[in-house]
Amino acid sequence: MKLLDEFSDVQDYFSPKVIGEVNEVYVKVAKIKGDKIPWHNHKNEDELFYIVEGSLLFEVEGEEPFTMAKGDLFIVKKGINHRVSSKEECKIMLIENKSTAHTGEVISEVTRSIEDQLR
Repeated sequence: MKLLDEFSDVQDYFSPKVIGEVNEVYVKVAKIKGDKIPWHNHKNEDELFYIVEGSLLFEVEGEEPFTMAKGDLFIVKKGINHRVSSKEECKIMLIENKSTAHTGEVISEVTRSIEDQLR
């Protein structure tokens, strides 16, 4: 599998696509552009972000925002409020438990069900 090739099936920003699974964990890719991801957290799960291409503004509640660039990795611990945005298209890989809801308990226009992410 060539990771960059997996983005060709991702049509919409903020809409993760499952590209694999390891035990009880999904490996996902997503494209980010804009700031539509709401503040949210994952009550019981950590979430790993890896920047494949571009840059991503990462905001963690109570911390200074920081920018991630190609090759950077960040793990959001469970229960921590966060959101991401990008002025230009950014390609990311996510590693999440299969139980992780896309935008936590927050429902917004960009929230996707796991069924949508598996298509």
